[in-house]
Amino acid sequence: MLADRHHALSEGIRGLLETSFNSVFLVADETSLIEGARLLRPAVVVVDLSLGAGDVAALMHELRARAPGAKVLLLSVHDEPSVLRSAMAAGADGIVLKRAIATDLLPAVDAVLAGRRFTSFQSSQA
Repeated sequence: MLADRHHALSEGIRGLLETSFNSVFLVADETSLIEGARLLRPAVVVVDLSLGAGDVAALMHELRARAPGAKVLLLSVHDEPSVLRSAMAAGADGIVLKRAIATDLLPAVDAVLAGRRFTSFQSSQA
């Protein structure tokens, strides 16, 4: 499952994810994300951090309640260590910087499905 408001970016990410998954369900708002997670019980949820309206902890709580087995990867344009810390403290399984989607997203999916955490920050800040 992929949740991002930016249609062009979402389509590109969908194409990338479809190289590893049979289907990718795409949503563009928080309400559809929560309802889709409840109905579909996806293995992985990739979510634009900005979709949570500034409250990543509340978004993570809702996702965990609706799809408890799903691995959650957050996408972010922000590369500050505080963003990483708050996302991981909120319960994300990983965070991928939007500028690193092409190189980091599929390895991040593989890592979280294997039970490991992943961050795009690993080489320079984590």
